[in-house]
Amino acid sequence: MTSTTQPACNCGCPDATSVFAPEELEAWLASTDSTAQEEALTEKLAMLRRENVSKPTIFIGTGTCGLGAGAAKTLAAIRDWCSSSDTDCDIVEVGCIGLCSAEPIMDVQLPDRARVSFMNVTGKKAPDLLASVFDGVIPEEMALGQFDGDSARKPWDGVPTLKEHPFFARQTRFVLAQCGEIDPSSMDEYIAHGGYQTLARTLRDMAPEAICNAVEASGLRGRGGGGFPAGSKWKFALAAKSDQKYLICNADEGDPGAFMDRAIIEGAPHRLVEGMIIAAYAIGASKAYVYIRAEYPLAIARLKTAFAQAHAAGLLGENILGTGYNLDIVLKMGAGAFVCGEETALIHSVEGKRGMPRPRPPFPAVKGAFDKPTVINNVETLANVPPVLAMGAEAFAAIGTENSKGTKVFALSGKVARTGLVEVAMGTTIREIIFDIGGGIPQDRQFKAVQMGGPSGGCIPTEHLDIEVDYDSLKQVGAIMGSGGMVVMDEETCMVDVAKFFMDFIQRESCGKCIPCREGTRRMLEILKRITRGYRHETELATLERFQGIMYMERLAKVIKDTSLCGLGQTAPNPVLSTLRWFRDEYETHIYERRCPAGVCQELRYFTIDHDKCIGCTLCARRCPTDAIIGESKQAHYIIVDKCIGCGSCVSVCPKDAVVLCEFDDEFEVTA
Repeated sequence: MTSTTQPACNCGCPDATSVFAPEELEAWLASTDSTAQEEALTEKLAMLRRENVSKPTIFIGTGTCGLGAGAAKTLAAIRDWCSSSDTDCDIVEVGCIGLCSAEPIMDVQLPDRARVSFMNVTGKKAPDLLASVFDGVIPEEMALGQFDGDSARKPWDGVPTLKEHPFFARQTRFVLAQCGEIDPSSMDEYIAHGGYQTLARTLRDMAPEAICNAVEASGLRGRGGGGFPAGSKWKFALAAKSDQKYLICNADEGDPGAFMDRAIIEGAPHRLVEGMIIAAYAIGASKAYVYIRAEYPLAIARLKTAFAQAHAAGLLGENILGTGYNLDIVLKMGAGAFVCGEETALIHSVEGKRGMPRPRPPFPAVKGAFDKPTVINNVETLANVPPVLAMGAEAFAAIGTENSKGTKVFALSGKVARTGLVEVAMGTTIREIIFDIGGGIPQDRQFKAVQMGGPSGGCIPTEHLDIEVDYDSLKQVGAIMGSGGMVVMDEETCMVDVAKFFMDFIQRESCGKCIPCREGTRRMLEILKRITRGYRHETELATLERFQGIMYMERLAKVIKDTSLCGLGQTAPNPVLSTLRWFRDEYETHIYERRCPAGVCQELRYFTIDHDKCIGCTLCARRCPTDAIIGESKQAHYIIVDKCIGCGSCVSVCPKDAVVLCEFDDEFEVTA
């Protein structure tokens, strides 16, 4: 038998009812005496915190990353095992704990025992794993670690704690503290872990100006890219005179390789709701929006559930917690346009218009949505607000560097062993994040660069691995903090190809309003394409244009930066400028030697067949899209140079590794 939360509607949203009676909830949130709280609600709180469980409880990570790794099949296998073994247990779906490379992740908590987390639990592995754990045996090869418990929960012998795992040991988790641990569809669990208490104290004891001052004193800066001090922005909006003000949460998250906001919403949506209510109260807003891309269906569903639960509990709507403050939050879904990450374009989209930037000033804090004062913060910034006010501005400001306070969440992806979400104190070095937390580069390959800040950022090479992560130091090496994407690259990555990828992305996502961005990025992309073009498809005039384009590329980049309308256009050349700065030798090799050192650029590579290895299986000839490979069955095959397009299909199918990557020399001869 299994016990799960039953959906209340066809959309799958859980019921908004709470185990707390309304007056009980208000008393709990109003109380500042922890002893009185414990005495009044000990049983319910212990149940919700799962300090101990009366029957076995199985947790399964069903965030987007978990589902992508097969968590739905694991969940079905868990239910089947419980049913077939006649085991009465609770099954709880949680968000992503951050270690995406270990998904699907399953936790098991037996009565009186510590909760243990297991990695890579596929549907096929789940039954045997559960049987083993229920028999009191922990398979060490699958164990990530056990949660720290109190004396009521006996730890498992020989199993390290989860916080000792290299991925978690160096992290400082404020924003991600509850992701992957609590049920994101349960407001009660969030409250039992201290949720909404900061909101209650803030509404009752602090004036809006005092909140703005506290956030400003904490040094919290916007985590969406620009890094503008959050408290200062709030004070501008608070000082603006208007009959209506708005708060907008930017959850659009358009950077390639960034998935922090999605995971926060999927794992702890009430943290965002609490932060938004506090921020809206601080600036005097009575209406707020969450602008989220429609490609995040799970995050949207969990936000809708959180809104419904907060309304039912009197935490949203009219007269919140009896303080007289009113606030409604509206969910606005965007179509995924990158330009809508720029705040004025986002405002236009919220208003129902086409997402196009406008000149500033006036800034949104003075004249924003519907021409009213508006504050825009991203998900991570707002999720930081409750811990900032709970711990105090001084304690928060003590974490980090001189000009960058607190923690930052990074989405670690690419050529790194442990991918996922990492939350570290500002000032942590890039080397620590990639090698100590991320586990370094797999397959013993060499680190080459890390792309930070998305399309508006830049690539950081090996010689700057020890730079501290903060807003100022990253700018010195041509990168930016951005929203927090970190794409790691190894020796098999071509930096010219990376620049071409990001420039293609920016050119396609340009709104087209201003000429420097619209036409300038197009010209830069054309130059990059010429650089990666081979001899076989180039005329003499094209060769001249290629060399001429290289001479003007940096000048063109400067014009785009200086004259584009919005921040996205002004930072558009950054990927090219940073790769030119640190990897100029790769550009020169592409231009002068017509060679891609990494063997990535298709037109700059040629394949030949090692006749001593070839067994004449004909697989390569059958796969070749241009019929460039000839040969009889069981005889050595040949590649016709003029027909080969360098696609590499022959390499992928050859069972004997007989296809060899070669290079063109200046006389059009092939050299191995």
